[in-house]
Parts: sequence; C-alpha cells; structure tokens
Amino acid sequence: MVDYKSLGLVNTKEMFAKAVHGGYAIPAFNFNNMEQLQAIIKAAAETKSPVILQVSKGARNYANPILLRYMAQGAVAYAKSLGWEKPQIVLHLDHGDSFELCKDCIDNGFSSVMIDGSHLPYEENVALTKKVVDYAHQYDVTVEGELGVLAGVEDEVSSDHHTYTDPEEVIDFVNRTGCDSLAISIGTSHGAYKFTPEQCTRDPKTGRLVPPPLAFDVLEKVEAKLPDFPIVLHGSSSVPQEYVDIINENGGKLPDAIGIPEEELRKAAKMDVCKINIDSDSRLAMTAAVRKVLNEKPGEFDPRKYLGPARDEMEKLYKHKILNVLGSDGKA
Repeated sequence: MVDYKSLGLVNTKEMFAKAVHGGYAIPAFNFNNMEQLQAIIKAAAETKSPVILQVSKGARNYANPILLRYMAQGAVAYAKSLGWEKPQIVLHLDHGDSFELCKDCIDNGFSSVMIDGSHLPYEENVALTKKVVDYAHQYDVTVEGELGVLAGVEDEVSSDHHTYTDPEEVIDFVNRTGCDSLAISIGTSHGAYKFTPEQCTRDPKTGRLVPPPLAFDVLEKVEAKLPDFPIVLHGSSSVPQEYVDIINENGGKLPDAIGIPEEELRKAAKMDVCKINIDSDSRLAMTAAVRKVLNEKPGEFDPRKYLGPARDEMEKLYKHKILNVLGSDGKA
C-alpha cells in the first residue's frame, strides 16, 4: 500500500471547498508522458495554482503504474524546486470503470479517483460508486461520481449520445454514495469533435462552426438541489482554432473540430463548478508544435527538437487556462 501523502500529494477536499466559495475552478489536466507533466507543473508552479494531474485507464497503462507513481512524486519535488513551497497537487484517476481499477490506483498512491458508472442503470451506478467510496475513504482518498452521459470519444470512453443529468436524482445519489464531487452532463463532450455540424451554426464571415450553448439551466437546478457541493465538468476543452489550423497546414486533417467556448467555462467556474477537465486542448497544442517542426525541418530526428517546442506550447496553453479561464491563479 502506497500512501499518497508519502508522495507529497493532496486530495481534493480542501481545494474544492475553497474553489466553490471563491468562484473559480481547479484545472484537471490529463497527461500521458514526461513533457506534458513538465508543462503542467511549471505552469501551476509559476501561477501558484492548485492542480489535478489526471490519468485515464489508458494513460496509466501507457505510462506504466510503477513509473507513474514516481513521476507524481517527482512532480512534487520539481514544483518545490521552482519555488512553490507547498504544492497542492492531486493525482486523480479519470473515468475509472471498475472497483478493481479504483482500488489498484488507491493502493498505488492516487489521492483521488473517479468511478464512472454513468452508463449503468441508476441503482447499479449508486451501488458501484458507494463501494468505491467506502474503500477510498478508509485512506482519505476523495471520490468523484457521475450522473448523466457525455457524448464523444476520448481514450476508452466513448458514447454516441449525451443525456443531461437529471437534477431530481442528485440529492439521492450524493446522500446514498457519499461521493465527494459529482460530474454532471450539461452539453460538454469528449474529444476534439464535441458537436456535429448539424448541432451548430456557421459564422458567415469565417465559415467556422459555432457550437450550441451549454445547458446552464440544468447546472442551476443541480446547484439548487446541492448548494455548495463540488460539481465537475468533463469534456471541457475549447479546441483552439489556431492549433487546428497549424495542424491542418502541416499535413494534418481535422475538419470541423470544435470545442466549448472559454467564456462559457468561465461562467461555469464562477458557479459551483470547481473542477474542469482539459485533455484535447493539450493534445492539439502538442501535435501542432510537433507537426510544425517536422514539416519545416524534415531532416530533424532528435526528439528534443520537436518535443521541446511541444512542451513549451503546452505550458503556454496551461497558463492561459489557469489565468484567463479557470481563475485559479494565486490560490495555492
């Protein structure tokens, strides 16, 4: 059993309570490799923002669970070396799909886990979430549950439709499961294609797709049922068009990629949404930088020469999200 506190990590309880009352959201940045981790920690340390290092089942398998534990421990030490005296860093399992996976993560140093039973019948979702909560809370590990289904594809999470969270279910779900935070569905979705062209309008000047608005009425009803309870938004990348353009101009093919407008995320962060998940945006930043270098310098074969610029671009993106979207700077 690896206690996350021995790695220098924290759980989400205190940071979420502060975020809910402070009108900002904690960034939950997914990572798979060293460059992403370096960029996340540097951005968080320089802005003094609490941060959630988010790992999916697929990312954990890719990075290796043993190496991942030491990467998280190293991230804390790296943050301190950058002048962040008391780093507030969470290692979180994103979209855990079984009790066994959540338990294995808890046993190996994760300070927070998500159990996603949203695809199950309601009573089965309650039972599975409660089982994870009962185990996690023995070790002071926080648990995120989910109600409602997000559309889109990201890693092993896939759905061709979305179902808004039913506000009438949230009190019962939270009371019966004991979960520490709740992911809800209000129109966000996974991946770089969050909406079909049929769901959008087109800007006549630019020809770009304009996404439909988020269902803030659902969020408001959930908040009325669960005042000051930590709410989570998944699938909240904005899919910056400058990165999409760079990718397409350098041999990529991402037609009609579209995300969630940042002004809508800022509005959500000022409400009870205290954790916003961002994955696709960093993938796009990294891919744009790599493609640009390799297209402009086709003879380059030193990974540092294209992964270095990719890391710098991701750091720039993460800082922008912290400062201008989530409002979490100076909170740690």
